[in-house]
Amino acid sequence: MSAIVIPRRLDVAAFDQIEIDQATVAPAATAPTQHILPNGIKIIAEQVPVDAVNLSIWVNVGSAVESNEINGMAHFLEHMVFKGSDRLGLGEFERAIESHGGNTNAATSQDYTHFYINVAPKDFAKLAPLQLDIVLKASIPDEEFQRERHVVLEEIRRSEDNPDRRIYRHISEMIYEQLPYRRPVLGLAEVVSTVTSEQMRSFHRKWYVPQNMTISVVGNLPVTEIIEVIANYFEGDAIADKPVAHTLAHTFTPERPFDAIVRREVIDPSLKQARLSMTWRVPGLVELSETYPLSILANILGSGRTSRMVQDLRENRRIVDRISVSNSAMRWQGTFQIFAKLNIEDVAIVEQIIREHILKLHETPVTDEELAKIRIQVSNRFVFGNESPRERAGIYGYYDRIVGSLELALNYPDLIKAITKEDIQAAVRRYLNPDAYGVLIVKSA
Repeated sequence: MSAIVIPRRLDVAAFDQIEIDQATVAPAATAPTQHILPNGIKIIAEQVPVDAVNLSIWVNVGSAVESNEINGMAHFLEHMVFKGSDRLGLGEFERAIESHGGNTNAATSQDYTHFYINVAPKDFAKLAPLQLDIVLKASIPDEEFQRERHVVLEEIRRSEDNPDRRIYRHISEMIYEQLPYRRPVLGLAEVVSTVTSEQMRSFHRKWYVPQNMTISVVGNLPVTEIIEVIANYFEGDAIADKPVAHTLAHTFTPERPFDAIVRREVIDPSLKQARLSMTWRVPGLVELSETYPLSILANILGSGRTSRMVQDLRENRRIVDRISVSNSAMRWQGTFQIFAKLNIEDVAIVEQIIREHILKLHETPVTDEELAKIRIQVSNRFVFGNESPRERAGIYGYYDRIVGSLELALNYPDLIKAITKEDIQAAVRRYLNPDAYGVLIVKSA
C-alpha cells in the first residue's frame, strides 16, 4: 500500500515525486468545481467521460512537520490508516475495494500524505465513505501498531540497502543544514522503534482534520452527485467539531545559497562506477514562478539525447554513462541538480565541463530553437495529454493543498510559454553560481 516519495525533479515534463505530469491535464470544457463544506473541507470535482472515478485525499502533513523525536511518524501513520477505523475492522476496507474491482494506494513525502481509490462510477457512493472513514477515523489499534512497526523497520532496512536511497540521503544532508528535509521520510530505525501508539493518535488528531485536507474527485459522475456523497458523509458527524489545524502551521526559512564549493566524498563498495552530483539551492513551491525558468533549463540541459549535456558529455566525449539535470521543488526549498554516472578518473574533468556549461549560460542565453522545442513539448503534452482520472484528481489536489493554487495547474502551459530566454538567463545568474554549489562524489573505494 505504502510508497515513499523522493523529490527528483520539477520540470516541464513531470513532477516525478508525485507521479503526476503537470503539463498533461488535457483541456476541459470548464474548470473543475471547487466547493467548501461547512466543516472546512475543500472538494474539487470534475466529470470526465471515462468509466472510472478517482477519489484523492491530500493531507497537508509530511515528515517536515515532525520533531526529531517522532521522525517517521507521518509515514508510519500512513501504514496504520489501512488498519481500519471505528466501524471498519482490519482488512475490511481493502476487501471492499477489491471485491468491487477497484484499487487503493497511498504515499508520504516531506510535505504531504496522499491517499486514493480508483472505483467504478456505480460503486462510488458506497466506497467513497469507506475511504473517508479510514483516513479521518483511523483506529490505530495497539496490537496492529506493534505488528506494523516491524514492517516499517524492514522498509527502513531495505532503504538503507538501496544505493540510490543512500546517495539521496547524503545529498539531502549536504544541501539542508537546517531544514527538516535533511531527515529521511521513513525516519530512523532507532526513532521508529520507540514511538508509541498514543503519540500516533495525537499526531492523527492534530493533522488529520477536514480543514487540513483537500478531496479531489474526477470521473464519470455528475459533480453535484460527487459533492453530495462527500457532504452526506460529514453531515451531523462529530468529526466536524475537531479543532482546526492551520494549513501552514510550520513555517521554515529556506537555506541560503552556497557561497563556495562544498565537497563531500562517500565510499560505497556496492557501486561499480562513481557518481557525481552538483547541486544548487534554488526556490521552492512558495516561490513557484521562480522555478519555471529553471525547470525549462533543466530540460534544455539534460532531457533527451539532443540536450546540451547529454550531447556533449555522453554522445560526443563519451566520458559519462549517464547524465541528468533536474529542478526539484519542495514547499520551502528547491534544488537544481546535475547528476552523472561515470568512471572515477573522469570526475574532475566532468565537473569542470559542467561548470563551463553553467558559465556559458551566464554569458549567452539559450537559443530560440531550444526554447521553442520545450514550448512545443508542453503544448503537445497539454493537447494530447492523458485523460486518467487518477492523474487529474492528483494534480488538482496537489496544487490546491500543497502548492496553494489550483489555477496555477490549469494555467501551467501558458505560464511556461510566457518564459523568455532572458528570464532563463536571469535565473541562471541569480541561482546557479559556477563557483558555489554542493558536490557529492560517491566512489567504490
